[in-house]
Amino acid sequence: MNKTPLTVIGAEALRVELHRLKTVERPSVIAAIAEARSHGDLSENAEYDAAKERQGFVEGRIMEVEGKLSNAQIIDPKLLDADGRCVFGATVTLEDLDSGKTLTYQIVGEDEADIKSGKISVSSPIARALIGKYVGDIAEVQAPGGVREFEVIEVAYL
Repeated sequence: MNKTPLTVIGAEALRVELHRLKTVERPSVIAAIAEARSHGDLSENAEYDAAKERQGFVEGRIMEVEGKLSNAQIIDPKLLDADGRCVFGATVTLEDLDSGKTLTYQIVGEDEADIKSGKISVSSPIARALIGKYVGDIAEVQAPGGVREFEVIEVAYL
């Protein structure tokens, strides 16, 4: 199976979520099921059905997070020596050549992507266009409104 790239911060966030699911959510759902069972007839018990549904969601999410962590290739951007090249984990400052705006993005794994935080997925069109570029290079990105050009201003490994 292919390894999924994750930054150190992304892997830690998944570990925290897994811990919360196992130590808080799972016991809470078990208690809710026990409470609902104590109300009697399970065939017409909406609380029981809701608790069982929640249990299925929690157990499914636990399996999903465990799978992601077991398949993760954890990359620490601070330890990268990419000679100023845009690679996974790099924080890239760009200038939009059409508008002149300056944008800063970190290239991260799919589970970590959050455009509001300036984190873009390594599989996104802009990240794919940036991979391998150096400061001063122009990246052409196929956007819904047509091709957009960005100049790489700075590449950092934070």
